[in-house]
Amino acid sequence: MQKIILPIMIFAIEFSAITASANSTEPLQTAFAMKIDTIGKMYQQDVNNQGQDYPVVLQQYASPELQAAMQLEQAYFDREQMSCHIGYDVLWSSQDPDYEQDKQFSVTTQGLVKVSLAQGDEVYYKLSCDSVDNKAACQVTDVILDEAGTSLREYLQKNCR
Repeated sequence: MQKIILPIMIFAIEFSAITASANSTEPLQTAFAMKIDTIGKMYQQDVNNQGQDYPVVLQQYASPELQAAMQLEQAYFDREQMSCHIGYDVLWSSQDPDYEQDKQFSVTTQGLVKVSLAQGDEVYYKLSCDSVDNKAACQVTDVILDEAGTSLREYLQKNCR
């Protein structure tokens, strides 16, 4: 009898561990899906409006901290009559975006949403997601501009004072 019980107990323990492991990844997968969905909607809106939204589409999806940095850029321009921005459309990593180009969305091991553009560039987004009143919402907290990790928010805060 003990020979039968031991394998059943081991199976039950292993099954519980596998189930617990699978259940712990579900919230992570949901968060990744929410992040990709948010960035996908942002790009689709920019495609639909050919980059002509005001405020710009990124600002519409931005967290209050990123919006504040973007406001510094506008205030600098109003005051100095010159720009302090990056010099290109950060969504498309281009001065003259091709809105019809293919793009692929994925999530990095650091939890950033990576947008791979057909032209060969990659743009990375940091997002924060919350569930309020049973509605999930994500906001872009920063855009990572290059492989060196240059932060759009930090760039604007430094250069637009």
